[in-house]
Amino acid sequence: MAKSYYEVLGVSKTATDDEIKSAYRKLAKKYHPDLNPGDKAVADLFKEVNEAYEVLSDPQKRAAYDRPSSGGSGGGAGDFGGGGSFFDDFVNMFNGQAKESGGASSGGDISMNVTLTFEEAAFGVAKDISVNRFEPCSACRGTGAKGGTQYVKCNNCGGTGKVRFAQETPFGRVVSMKACNVCGGTGRIVKEPCPSCGGRGLLRKNTTLRITFPAGIEPNQIMTVPGEGERSRNGTKSGNLVLMINVMPHKFFKRKGLDLAVEVPITFTQALLGDKIYVPTLKGAKVAFPLPEGTQSGTTFKLKGHGIENTKKGMTGDLLVTIDIELPKNLSKDQKNKIKELHDSLKPDQYDKAKEFFKGK
Repeated sequence: MAKSYYEVLGVSKTATDDEIKSAYRKLAKKYHPDLNPGDKAVADLFKEVNEAYEVLSDPQKRAAYDRPSSGGSGGGAGDFGGGGSFFDDFVNMFNGQAKESGGASSGGDISMNVTLTFEEAAFGVAKDISVNRFEPCSACRGTGAKGGTQYVKCNNCGGTGKVRFAQETPFGRVVSMKACNVCGGTGRIVKEPCPSCGGRGLLRKNTTLRITFPAGIEPNQIMTVPGEGERSRNGTKSGNLVLMINVMPHKFFKRKGLDLAVEVPITFTQALLGDKIYVPTLKGAKVAFPLPEGTQSGTTFKLKGHGIENTKKGMTGDLLVTIDIELPKNLSKDQKNKIKELHDSLKPDQYDKAKEFFKGK
């Protein structure tokens, strides 16, 4: 029995969105084709993980998958992926229908790493991406035949591109259809190969695509662009473009989901007396913030709604401001005397942490 999408990601059916996302990221990174070049088994696992996440990360798709009729609770991921099963073949046999499988081969998926700046990932961006992929040969219009027309009907399948095959099962003999192995499912045999593509019907070239990355896209997220992978011969289904998102670090800001974290340096006098400080935001504007008197270093304040906006979820994060008290350097003799005078005027019970730490010692 095929694994359910929950089993693919290694989570329970009651897993939260965050648990599903965390499991997906870990597996997507483990099975990413760039880290396992030439390993078809790992590439298949990567596709399986990606497919599972696409369903379980979408509330509507997940709800549909979890319904008993969808096969989700029974562990049958094939119902969502469009694939068939032995049971389908068996039912089709009694309905007088032969299940068709195969056909002209579709294009494969292309996996790429894409690096975005911190701001591009936060605000969203449309970028031109260069993709090296197979495209139909213009000389033969993707047929693989010289001049685009010089091919003959395949005698093995009679030009249908499909051949029947029988399968013996415990329930009897099941007849199905599969792609013709002689013509590759095209129904045609090239009489004289195209000199430009050598009869393949495809040529590899660099293609520029305009890809829109949504606001709030996260580091290590997998983004699938349907139909922009490898082109296939004679215009059959194209593969997908699978993008692994890398995000460059920012000089000051760090991400925590949709929240932004920033350390703001202040003087010790501002910390002692309080002040109105101006906190920078990722968009460039500054937010006025009343710093309370006696603020300790390491204290974090939350500025609501100044984080990253995710339009798909209708949510906006917060700006987490952590105070870093900076001490002055290169003090003059006069400054040192004034600070010592201030120090001598302060009482031990004005230091809460020191008083607690040294109590009873």
